[in-house]
Amino acid sequence: MHLSSRLPHGFEPNALSAALARMRRESRDVLDLTVSNPTRCGFAYPETDIRAALSTPAVLAYDPDPLGSRVAREAVAAHHGHGLRAEDLLLTASTSEGYGLLFKLLGDPGDEILVPSPSYPLFEWLARLEGLHARPVPSYFHDRWHLDLGALEDAVGPRTRAIVVVNPNNPTGHFLSKGEWDALTALCARRGLALLVDEVFADYALEAPADRLPTALDDAAPPCPVFLLSGLSKVAALPQLKLGWIAVRGVGAEAHLEALAFLADQYLSVSAPVQAAAQALLALAPAIRSQVRARLSANLATLDAALARHPRLTRLPVEGGWSVLLRRPAVDADEACALRLLEQTGVLTHPGSFFDLPGDGHLVLSLLTPETGFREGLDCILPIL
Repeated sequence: MHLSSRLPHGFEPNALSAALARMRRESRDVLDLTVSNPTRCGFAYPETDIRAALSTPAVLAYDPDPLGSRVAREAVAAHHGHGLRAEDLLLTASTSEGYGLLFKLLGDPGDEILVPSPSYPLFEWLARLEGLHARPVPSYFHDRWHLDLGALEDAVGPRTRAIVVVNPNNPTGHFLSKGEWDALTALCARRGLALLVDEVFADYALEAPADRLPTALDDAAPPCPVFLLSGLSKVAALPQLKLGWIAVRGVGAEAHLEALAFLADQYLSVSAPVQAAAQALLALAPAIRSQVRARLSANLATLDAALARHPRLTRLPVEGGWSVLLRRPAVDADEACALRLLEQTGVLTHPGSFFDLPGDGHLVLSLLTPETGFREGLDCILPIL
């Protein structure tokens, strides 16, 4: 039987994943410094309030709206502020689904999107599954990360339809500067492109510079189509309650929302219970986020104290997000290094190559890791890097 060419040629795990699976089959202890699931990180969730939000009579009703229920959209708009209205929003089951809808909206098979790298590897597959090509455009590091705006402009071709940016970036933590935003929107307007802005980590600023763009919603009237994505997974650290959203602004916003509603109407994938609970869940989000931010700051301080004892190792600035880039002597390839650490110490890290970090010499660690485990993991791996 023929399978779609949009699928991988095979599903064999890479060497690091295979080693991890083998260790778990053997019941060997693994200390995970890559954890990204907040529900496994020991945070104190307001369980009674979450259960109450999901047990109101409204969760039993089904009144589908392709844009998502108005009550839920009003809750999202109020949460964001910046003049956002329910009429500007479309609800999705996740940000990944939001990307799928946007790629359907903006491109035909064979078209391409530009993605500044380093970045999250999921974009390649989300685009490929819609018949599009995600073309990476390297950013550069000089004191902090910067978009290479000239390279982005040079990369625009006749089949380029959009640029995707993550603000702040995963895993580099780079917030767009206000100057970069102005240049990006001008480029998209000049070349007839849409701009997709993923802001799932926007609430988690750490070492953010003064010129950062806190959110694309600061620009009330961008000169190009702008689609902002976010969701409960990071905003409220509730990935199990599948609710994302797309805010649409800029040129052609009304027509774009109408077309997105048509696409969403073919699936109607957002559950009625999570839409009914959205207002209450978003009201709980600030207290949950404060715990997450405290964890991120504490682990960053722990890392800095540990690095002071290992001067050959450094870290890059963490403007925002849940990850930190550890810089090490490139005595072996990043993936080989992560595999060596796993096998010798039982500590799981992500090689920088997974995120298209240039060259070798980087590991990616999660600052979300419970504090005791983070400290123990560092004590295991730093001496042998």
